[in-house]
Amino acid sequence: MSAALAVDKQNFEQEVIQSPIPVLVDFWAPWCGPCKAIAPSVDALAEEMDGQLKVVKVNTDEAGEIAGRFGVMSIPTLLVIKGGEVVETLVGNQSKQAIAAKVQAHLA
Repeated sequence: MSAALAVDKQNFEQEVIQSPIPVLVDFWAPWCGPCKAIAPSVDALAEEMDGQLKVVKVNTDEAGEIAGRFGVMSIPTLLVIKGGEVVETLVGNQSKQAIAAKVQAHLA
């Protein structure tokens, strides 16, 4: 079970856009190999940064309209959203250290 919260069009606005803390959004799909490869790093950050960072997952097969809203063209794509605005974008398989470094810059 993932430590990240699954979001869709019903709860995206509340969980991500209105979040009082920065949010790491993982755009993924079940058939995506690189998405599976990056998942353990994303889950580890969700646990390690709990309280400082919210981590959510968006299944692009089920919530394509959210991916479209943010111009996601390939997966995995990770967005850091702070105050309702995208402040960082990472595309493709990334190391946990690379993701953490990008996120750290936006923590209060």
